[in-house]
Amino acid sequence: MNAKTPLLVSGSTGIPLAIIATQDYTKWHEQQPTAQQNWLKATHFPGKGLSVIPNNDGQIGQVIYVSDTPDAYWVCGDIVNQLPANQYLLKASDAQCQVAAFSWALGAYKFDRYKKNTKQYPQLVIDNPELVASTLQLVRSVTIVRDLVNTPAADMMPQHLGDTMQALADEFGAKVTQIIGDELLEQNYPTIHMVGRASENLPRLIDLTWGDENAPKVTLVGKGVCFDSGGLDLKPGAGMRLMKKDMGGAAHVIGLAHQIMATNLPVRLRVLVPAVENAVSANAFRPGDVITTRKGLTVEIDNTDAEGRLVLCDALAEASDDKPDLIIDFATLTGAMRVALGTELPGFFSNDDKVAADITAAGLKVEDPVWRMPLHKPYFDQTGSDIADLANCGKTPFGGAITAALYLEAFVDSNISWSHFDIMAWNNRALPGRPVGGEAFGIRAVFEYLQQRFDK
Repeated sequence: MNAKTPLLVSGSTGIPLAIIATQDYTKWHEQQPTAQQNWLKATHFPGKGLSVIPNNDGQIGQVIYVSDTPDAYWVCGDIVNQLPANQYLLKASDAQCQVAAFSWALGAYKFDRYKKNTKQYPQLVIDNPELVASTLQLVRSVTIVRDLVNTPAADMMPQHLGDTMQALADEFGAKVTQIIGDELLEQNYPTIHMVGRASENLPRLIDLTWGDENAPKVTLVGKGVCFDSGGLDLKPGAGMRLMKKDMGGAAHVIGLAHQIMATNLPVRLRVLVPAVENAVSANAFRPGDVITTRKGLTVEIDNTDAEGRLVLCDALAEASDDKPDLIIDFATLTGAMRVALGTELPGFFSNDDKVAADITAAGLKVEDPVWRMPLHKPYFDQTGSDIADLANCGKTPFGGAITAALYLEAFVDSNISWSHFDIMAWNNRALPGRPVGGEAFGIRAVFEYLQQRFDK
């Protein structure tokens, strides 16, 4: 068994694994044979955590994991790394098996493109092939996001994002088009071109469509800044170190698109990814420049490091032209959101109260919490300019996530339901099932919402 061996399998044999609620442990303990009770006593098992219990032959007879939250989504996120390679059979309700399987598989995640991973992992056996298959689909969607964000910028430039989306389209019978380089000017996507023109990696708008043309239209937009130097407003070294993750919004919508297509959700899906590198060169855009956007609004460049909203505004205008039922965008947009909510709770904005409430509820259901932030209209004047319709930065750093969202809202038709996620896309600390590195925030919440709304 190696790292490529399936972590989840369907079957009915294996070493028994029991996940026990803390309050039920005493009763469980009393029902065990004397030998097992003696083992737990001899090993000073505290009645919480993992215990590997031998049988009379000295082999592993059973495994127990005692937890205050046995039904939590990340309950098995550490177990998979603590048990020796073998097959472990979990007999529990479908709901408990589902969350255990999800966290088991993601707990074993390693980004091993550049460093060989030879660890042998245990397998979780569940006697429900449909549950195993559906869980593996969701695990892959999250893994897609993690892999894309973790990949260094040299191997994840706009053309690589294009290749990734083409491969996804080939798998599910979708269609992808790309508008590349100066074609962006010819087809009126000036801000995408402006931000990406200084790089030898040509900017592009990647456009994926899938599903029945008569189904409800759902459009996803993802910020695809494959590396952000800050442009001429150059970031300091510490601020630039993790900027390979600045295409995290694109990674999120690609992972979410995988889940939508893999489950054959009855929607007409469109995914728009404006993909650029914000580089420094003789033709880089400058502070003080004014650009006329696809929507026709003029924007003064206050800071070249506020490039994400520039590439998104043309993509959102394009998304609005198609008159979808729903637009949802994901972006690693502002440090202000991280200050407000920390790195592990994604904030989102919405012009639709019902959609916002339903997404929030869906996130709580699947333990993928999201927090609605206010589109506080009086702050919109902070995006004003003396010489253009808008500036790409607020006049003050206070409320920076709100002013960024208000800027984006100006490019979305007011009669279209729109939600904007401002995400970290990165784990700064290791948690069960969530290693340090690229991470998916909010896509399970959004998928749960979409499934509840459209899969009826």
